Amino acid sequence: MNDIDILITDDDLTLDGVREPQLVDGRRSIAQDIKHMIRETGHVVQMIGERSSDKRAHFMKLIEIAVEEDRRIVPGTARVTETKLGQLFVQAITVDYGQTALRAFYG
Repeated sequence: MNDIDILITDDDLTLDGVREPQLVDGRRSIAQDIKHMIRETGHVVQMIGERSSDKRAHFMKLIEIAVEEDRRIVPGTARVTETKLGQLFVQAITVDYGQTALRAFYG
């Protein structure tokens, strides 16, 4: 499997020294796709200002389910934890590249 994507940093293309878009591949490409998918689900928006730890845990479980729907992720391996209020840590095992992890910020 060949996972190649354009690298996005701070919601913008990342350019190299000659102003061409930088590419990202492998587990970094998958992590970037997962990060964008998390944003698109809208679950992190619902977590903003949510004081109930049970409700935040519910949204994190929904994010785990969404991550595991990606065919590149081994089913049952996604874990989402809230390292501190406004910051999620997502771990999963990819089919082709092993462990991947990322931080997602909300709020």
